[in-house]
Amino acid sequence: MKNIALTGFMATGKSVVGKKVADILSFGYIDTDCLIEKICGMKIPEIFDKYGEKYFRGLEKLAVKRASRLKNHVISTGGGVVLNPSNIVQLRKHGFVICLKARPEIILRNLGDSNNRPILATGNVYEKIKMLLDERQHFYEFADYTIDISEMGINDAALAVVEAYSMLKAR
Repeated sequence: MKNIALTGFMATGKSVVGKKVADILSFGYIDTDCLIEKICGMKIPEIFDKYGEKYFRGLEKLAVKRASRLKNHVISTGGGVVLNPSNIVQLRKHGFVICLKARPEIILRNLGDSNNRPILATGNVYEKIKMLLDERQHFYEFADYTIDISEMGINDAALAVVEAYSMLKAR
């Protein structure tokens, strides 16, 4: 079976929904951000602080390559994975790319008081979310399927991903 790669902006539920989808389908589960932390031996904010975003994106590319080689897995990716088109090509080699999207206010709510998002470390967080969503929109359009999770709970979002996967497999 082909993998399911979940893309989308930060705090759209890729990790929590991905784990649920993996359970439903009896797939393995891997999160590229966790894989990066394992490879580097540091948390994402530390990597950004010490080495910068460019270095992080290089690690991200390596993590995507490793994860995409797995079989029968749900792969949750970081919000910026789409910024490198080769990541999407790699994820598509062995799977389908499904983008989870949400309105900016939902993303802000989901972030809560989280301060471990280096990309949002400065300025008005809500405005930064809107700006980044606008900047990245055309990258997210390369997904095989997009699901707006703004009005969904975790279970409904997971079922929507499973349904999209079934549809994509049937093509």
